[in-house]
Amino acid sequence: MDVTATSRQSFRASHRVRNISNSATKEMAIIAARIGGCVSLGQGVPSFVTPPHIIEAVRTVLVEDPSSGKYSLQTGMPALRNRIARYLLDEKRITVDPDSEICVTVGGMEALLATVLTVVDEGDEVILPTPTYASYIEQVQLAGGIPIFVPLTENWGLDLEAIRGAVTPKTRAIMLCNPGNPTGTVFSDEETIALCKLAVSHDFVVITDEAYDYIVYEGGMPFSPLSVEEFRRNVISIYSLSKKYALTGWRVGWVAAAQGWMAQIMKVHDATAICAPTPSQFAALAALDGDQSCVAEMREKLLARKKRCCARLDKLNRYFSYVAPKGAFYVMAKYLFSDADSHEIAIRLLEEAKVITIPGGAFGEGGEGHLRISFGGELEVIDEAFDRIEQWLEKTI
Repeated sequence: MDVTATSRQSFRASHRVRNISNSATKEMAIIAARIGGCVSLGQGVPSFVTPPHIIEAVRTVLVEDPSSGKYSLQTGMPALRNRIARYLLDEKRITVDPDSEICVTVGGMEALLATVLTVVDEGDEVILPTPTYASYIEQVQLAGGIPIFVPLTENWGLDLEAIRGAVTPKTRAIMLCNPGNPTGTVFSDEETIALCKLAVSHDFVVITDEAYDYIVYEGGMPFSPLSVEEFRRNVISIYSLSKKYALTGWRVGWVAAAQGWMAQIMKVHDATAICAPTPSQFAALAALDGDQSCVAEMREKLLARKKRCCARLDKLNRYFSYVAPKGAFYVMAKYLFSDADSHEIAIRLLEEAKVITIPGGAFGEGGEGHLRISFGGELEVIDEAFDRIEQWLEKTI
């Protein structure tokens, strides 16, 4: 037997996997763990712990309900889907059938991937206004699609004329995070409506990622286009409870779409996960049903952290420029002190200052020359990180 040939064959990954890259967010965390002693402005995980009333509700159900450790229905527990439907109606004016137009998923990420795999065929084009969420790029490529990057405006708004110019007969979808990761932008209702009208006229799909919808610092929650009957066939909406209720490790979210889409998305969901973890679904139900003061408190703390982050960047205006975020908990800081690519700068900050940031180039062409900074950490962490950055700049620039 030719052992060498056999071994070589066993490690030959599929083209679709070889075509994607590891997450820069995870890469920076892994390098930081090796270095030790780092402080993070990197990964998008707020420092908050899961609210006690959610933990207590899950503890109780695990003790008292033997079915809580078993599979739920593939689409999710009926009680949770009914509650989600009420939430969508009350908060977003979206009317959906909880039995046929909602699927509870393993976080928003599974909802996104199931949607992309349902919508995108080999060779289809997917427009990504950039800087865009890095995982969109990998998901499109995993599905065999072609990412088409269209830069946002200087203030991180949608360039509708450029998007219109990027539409071709191969355009299958556009992916939109609102409020935005990594930019912290909040697209206007007018921009979203114009985009959806373009999708209807050219028959492509708008995939809206609304994971950060509750974190808006000026005005109310962004407009959800699934609420408009005219757009129902052309919009699929993704939601997550990870950030809103400090449930990142519980992995629970959902996708909402017209029945025709959901029947197909469910095939991918079933083949991928069967169902979201049942204890996590009980956590989601407790979160939506329970006292919402925890959400308000977390939002207020994030607002204070945003102000601190922006104040520290303002002190460094010789070295950085930025657009103040209107939502989420990120800012894209453009560095003015080097022409090096963002990955090199992020690595230098990590190795020399022991500060984690995420290279802007990971978020598409429009992100190069920037570093994504997350202000999800506590004020003391933000200050320590910026103290180190200031000292590093004084020594090296």
